[in-house]
Amino acid sequence: MDPRRFHNSTAGQVIRVGEGEAAYWAFIPNPLPPKLPLDWPLMKVLSEADRALGQLAGLGRTVPNPHLLIGPFVRREAVLSSRIEGTRADIADLYAYEARQLPLPGMEAPPEADVREVLNYVNALEYGLERLNTLPVSLRLIRELHERLLTGVRGEYATPGEFRCTQNWIGPPGCTLKEAVFVPPPVPQMHETLSALEKYLHSDDPYPPLIRLALVHYQFEAIHPFVDGNGRIGRLLITLLLVQWQLLPLPLLYLSAYFYRYRQEYYDLLLGVSERGAWRDWVIFFLRGVAEQSRDAIARAKRLQDLREEWRRRMLQDRASALTLQLLDALFATPIITIPQAQRRLKATYPGAKYACDKLVQAGILQPVGDVSYGKTYQAKAVLEVITGEHIPE
Repeated sequence: MDPRRFHNSTAGQVIRVGEGEAAYWAFIPNPLPPKLPLDWPLMKVLSEADRALGQLAGLGRTVPNPHLLIGPFVRREAVLSSRIEGTRADIADLYAYEARQLPLPGMEAPPEADVREVLNYVNALEYGLERLNTLPVSLRLIRELHERLLTGVRGEYATPGEFRCTQNWIGPPGCTLKEAVFVPPPVPQMHETLSALEKYLHSDDPYPPLIRLALVHYQFEAIHPFVDGNGRIGRLLITLLLVQWQLLPLPLLYLSAYFYRYRQEYYDLLLGVSERGAWRDWVIFFLRGVAEQSRDAIARAKRLQDLREEWRRRMLQDRASALTLQLLDALFATPIITIPQAQRRLKATYPGAKYACDKLVQAGILQPVGDVSYGKTYQAKAVLEVITGEHIPE
């Protein structure tokens, strides 16, 4: 890491670690909050983000079936957050894995390790949301999330649930510590900065909550307290803090799609804070992401609601049974399904579950995957398209 690039930074300081040939430079971020000029252009972006997030919160409070949204949104976030780190699984792979039908007939499967990493993200996020009932976002909760994120997958060597005991660094694949673009705090200073971050999370800061959220995300990534999984944990914390700070009643906003779409800018702006103290540029980028993804979530939520109402109307006109209507609703949480899986979800007999599947196939709501005649897998293609589509019309 070149210390000259950080010479004029107001976000922290570089220190020389070690002696002789083994010496290197590392960056120590200053405690939050920084001095951030709240000028009119920044306040305009903040107002847009607040308005969009408020509209999403209002939708979350009035939607009659929140489970139709939470499951798909959590899984979309898990796929995209993991993809930033290089996994190749998509949301259909994740649903197929959960249905124990990976690979899907006629389709090439990604490495199972990739899908397992994505599922671990889902489990960690769902655990964190439940844990907020008894424990606020804290260093303890962060370690618990990390344990669930990395246990049983490729990062398992990285001491799941424990802050690092060695120096890590960020740079091109294969680079050495001295060649790194960025070196986070050494272990002693890491613990000091983590303690300061935890105090900030529980402090009464006058900055607006969304600006605080941008500051916290940068700070966590700059500290980089784990051997592996820092990016995913950092993005996961955004969702948990939105709920804990009561900015959203339900976990409906996720920024990984935005960060993935603009990932080079995302990395450059985080580094810009460390190198030049460019807080304003980072905060504006973050707030624009909140506004953009809030509008995206509203559009997807409304499309899913409209799809459900349209399907229920058609099936009621066809005098569908209560069991068929239950399966229809279940497709929004599990759009890839088998008859045995439908049987378990509906607590029905095998013939009853098969009949419900057949009725939805006849209506064009479910489609068989592949040409197999036994042990069929079905998908609700329209649901998957709403969840995975790049752009959803409003």
